[in-house]
Amino acid sequence: MKCARCGKEYPPNSGAIRCANNDDGRLDIAYDYDALQDSVNMEALSKKPGGVWKYKDLLPVNDPKNIVTLGEGGTPFLPAYRLGRKLDLSNLWLLDDTRNPTASFKDRPMTVGVSKAIELGYKTVVSASSGNAAAALSAYSAKAGLRCITFVPEMASIGKLAQLTMYGAHVVKVRGLESGEDPTVKMLKAVCDRNKWYPCPSFGPMNPYQAEGPKTMSYEIVEGLTWEVPDWVFVPVGAGGALAGNWKGYLDFRNLGLIKSMPRMAAVQSTGCAPVIRAYEQGTDPRNILPWEMPDSVATGLMDPYPWDGDAALVAIRSSHGTAVSVSNEEILDAQRILAKFEGIFAEPSGVASLAGLIKERGSVDRADCVVVEITGSGLKDPNVATKGMPEIPLIDPSLEELEKVLKL
Repeated sequence: MKCARCGKEYPPNSGAIRCANNDDGRLDIAYDYDALQDSVNMEALSKKPGGVWKYKDLLPVNDPKNIVTLGEGGTPFLPAYRLGRKLDLSNLWLLDDTRNPTASFKDRPMTVGVSKAIELGYKTVVSASSGNAAAALSAYSAKAGLRCITFVPEMASIGKLAQLTMYGAHVVKVRGLESGEDPTVKMLKAVCDRNKWYPCPSFGPMNPYQAEGPKTMSYEIVEGLTWEVPDWVFVPVGAGGALAGNWKGYLDFRNLGLIKSMPRMAAVQSTGCAPVIRAYEQGTDPRNILPWEMPDSVATGLMDPYPWDGDAALVAIRSSHGTAVSVSNEEILDAQRILAKFEGIFAEPSGVASLAGLIKERGSVDRADCVVVEITGSGLKDPNVATKGMPEIPLIDPSLEELEKVLKL
């Protein structure tokens, strides 16, 4: 493990979580690819059942007995024929992570994070989240019998709060998101520093282990494309962990000789909170991304004022010759309706921002390109958003005549 800020290295048996020299220094985890050649190859992987832990040799949990799983990963990877025709794309795919146990991609990092907490002997885990990461952590903590404390922003949706409460987490709302500093992260740091609890948000600087989980999305995409690499991958971005993790997954497979090329990574943020997009457009040094003041978006799951893994995400965008785009509330809600109508997937605004980004950037994508859009959270997480623009549902007597008037048959 090596600090992304100062370069200080830590052995894998150190139990290190944060760099001793840099409080916000993410410990990037490296693997011995030569030693993995026998266990991580096309033949070996083809014989293993699907899911996140199919790739346990590329995840930072040493003893399989510590794995805490709810059957996450192995989600549907679907060709989007109808949506592709609408967008004039002949090779469009959707990774549907709404099908994970707690209905978002956050189950991927949290199965790893909680498993490592068990391995390191922690009894209390803490999250700072807009809802999805906290819900996932709460579920896996319940499975493992750990005490879970979750700090959520004041505007967290009722659907996500219901999940947290049912899983038995101690849920605390925190004011002050409009300050430009994430108040939930402030509380996470404070309680973990004082009580020596295990920090387990979905981003890397607070904990390197769970940040490895999202790279399994890349592994599944490559296998789903029969060991080919897509031309484009569109990813919703809040703190940047999903995109950074995806990029690392492709790097892993390339280092193992399983793929030869790399995809172009497209980061999509809301116009109401777009610090990574601004940094990309302004040519900012990845280490100097400025926080977003007064975040406000229908995609509440992407409202991270400071993108904790934004440095790694920005490097991925630039290294892949990708792009970064911000989308409005209207564009996100349009994409939500289009996805549901054309492909039968009901996604929350944060989870469908990726599709809104593709629609906006359609002119930059060749018709024949292989394009993957990651759908990262279920619409049932935030149903109030979907119902706001919903037309009134008619009420009739059990009469064919009345039905004909309603349906205009």
